[in-house]
Amino acid sequence: MLTKKSKYAIKALVALARHYETEGPLRIAEIAESEKIPTKFLEAILLELRKHGILGSKKGVNGGYYLLKDPKDVVLSSVIRITGGPIALIPCVSLNFYERCEECTNEVTCALREIALKVRDASLEILSNTSIWDLVQREKKLAKVKIKKSSKK
Repeated sequence: MLTKKSKYAIKALVALARHYETEGPLRIAEIAESEKIPTKFLEAILLELRKHGILGSKKGVNGGYYLLKDPKDVVLSSVIRITGGPIALIPCVSLNFYERCEECTNEVTCALREIALKVRDASLEILSNTSIWDLVQREKKLAKVKIKKSSKK
């Protein structure tokens, strides 16, 4: 399950990607208000993304946060790992956060582990091939569909 922190990070990055190369930095308050994210929580998330080289920040009246990387190069799997940890459903199949399951008697014969590996691999494939820019484009496409549906009524 996606953590709230990961969801908020993705929403904030999408907001920043919408302004990529067209406007200056966005203030935390602007992002928090437009994306309905608690300001203090967002502040911590943006600092973490800055620490990992995804965002830059500028102080002052015209300051705020901005993308250091092209939104086409920021993939969801990276954002999730930075902000939420593992992509796997259970810890024994996690690539970066492996832990043996407490209740497991034998990983080799665990049928749940075998299924969880398939889910992890499929999820990782999708999340590693979906960028923040892809989400911005999907958002635009979905908005057009919604407009078309509402105009037919």
